[in-house]
Amino acid sequence: MGTELQGKTIAFLVAPEGVEQVELTDPWKAVASAGARPILVSTAAGKIQAFNHLDHADTFNVDQVTEKAKVEDFDALVLPGGVANPDYLRTQSTAVDFVRGFFKVGKPVAVICHGPWTLVEAGVLSGRTLTSWPSVRTDIVNARGTWVDEEVVVCTREPSTLISSRKPDDLPAFCARLVEVFSGQAATT
Repeated sequence: MGTELQGKTIAFLVAPEGVEQVELTDPWKAVASAGARPILVSTAAGKIQAFNHLDHADTFNVDQVTEKAKVEDFDALVLPGGVANPDYLRTQSTAVDFVRGFFKVGKPVAVICHGPWTLVEAGVLSGRTLTSWPSVRTDIVNARGTWVDEEVVVCTREPSTLISSRKPDDLPAFCARLVEVFSGQAATT
């Protein structure tokens, strides 16, 4: 077990239903293995239902709800994908405000696949370079972001760093970079 993130608390924001399971569990394991404490945040208490693409997968216990979660209690944020997950989150003001709060105070955020939809709604992409699932490209461009087709992108535009990846195949690179960035050990590009 690594100690790069020892003492850090990482929020994982997901909808009650629709998160792509591997995009939740792989980054979760990566930060936990690096010594951080991952916390599952959702818009409702209870359990969330993950998916393997369109099929039901496992359920996970919610640790905190967005209505009560405070940005200052976390060191970083992870936004997993899945089509339904960010599509729902972007319609929930408490979730959008929670995300926006990380950018306002300069805490790092990592996002994968369709996850940038929530960032579009939060209004935090102007002037940023990122990647995503290809179908989200137009939304990113319309939000005045720059979309690139790369495995993992680290954008250091102030005040906060944004790590992004396209899809589940990118998870090894995504997880490695988010641990580096969240620990403060990453060379910025």
